[in-house]
Amino acid sequence: MTSERPDAAKNPWERFSVVMALIWLVFLIYPVVALVRSEAASGWIVVGWAALVLFIVLYVVGAVRGVRSDTPIGSPVGAAPWLFYTGLIVCALLSVPAEGGAALSFLPFIMSFAAFGLTRTWHWITSSASLIIAALFVFLAPGGIGFVTVLIIIALLAVMNTVSTSLIRRSAEAEQLGLELATSEGREAVARDVHDLIGHSLTVVGLKSQLARRLIDSDPERAKAELADIESLTAEAIAGVRATVSGARTVTLDEQLAASGDALRAAGVDLAVDGDPAALSPAQALTATWILREATTNVLRHAEASLVRVRVAAGHLSIADDGRGRGDREGNGVRGMRERAAASGAQFRFDADPAGGTVVEVTW
Repeated sequence: MTSERPDAAKNPWERFSVVMALIWLVFLIYPVVALVRSEAASGWIVVGWAALVLFIVLYVVGAVRGVRSDTPIGSPVGAAPWLFYTGLIVCALLSVPAEGGAALSFLPFIMSFAAFGLTRTWHWITSSASLIIAALFVFLAPGGIGFVTVLIIIALLAVMNTVSTSLIRRSAEAEQLGLELATSEGREAVARDVHDLIGHSLTVVGLKSQLARRLIDSDPERAKAELADIESLTAEAIAGVRATVSGARTVTLDEQLAASGDALRAAGVDLAVDGDPAALSPAQALTATWILREATTNVLRHAEASLVRVRVAAGHLSIADDGRGRGDREGNGVRGMRERAAASGAQFRFDADPAGGTVVEVTW
């Protein structure tokens, strides 16, 4: 509770923390009444009033600092909260000669400060000590039974503070866990995007490099064109990775169909497209774009196909090839496609095509 945020005032709870702290001060009416009616020496009465005023100041300032602090409840704190805590106890003790049993009314404030401002251990120590002190006074001191209500309040407050701080801590832990999980999922999504993008680009670059090497003697002009394509693909891949990491990667299904066609033709594979990409909703088209890219990469790497057929219809995408068929194991590419389909609420199918080769189907 030592570090304070510069934007603390932006939090409405922090903005009204002073008011919230002041509301509870109404319970200090008992020490006030006791001081007014006190028959102690005038010196002790003056000390009692001074201690009461200082107690209020310490409590309000300490409460505001605690609300504006970044330190989780129950965690180790700096020196300032301990100074406030000690000051509250000293003020309460100085009030005893003039107020008598009414000084017990300070205990709930000290207990709450320890529960929300100090460590968990000191919450238990303060609550236990307050209960013991109040119980001893009520049952042993002359006229102490008149303060049994204060004892009940202290007992109830000890339970309330324990439950409240436990719930707050668990809520904070759950929020932190959710944040860590979201961060982990975000990293996995970025890694998957980069894997799909780079895998596809490098596969196409490799194929075009082989083609350029074969053509460099027999058809230098076409070899130069293939090398230019390689340069362009490399630049696009670098830009794509940067955009993906920054969350700004956007490629339309039309663009991916054109890119897949170019990549397949460079490998000697024909592409047939049936249907209109506009039949898919924007969200479906985004998922379809990534799956088409990864399916194209798989065909180029493993299928040894001569033809790829892409069919697009409302709520449906299929990519079939006439290659050697699916293997026994699913690689990272297929798992990535399955995950993307599931994330978009679609059913995914990767299986052998009855006509030969493999088929990838996504249905929303």
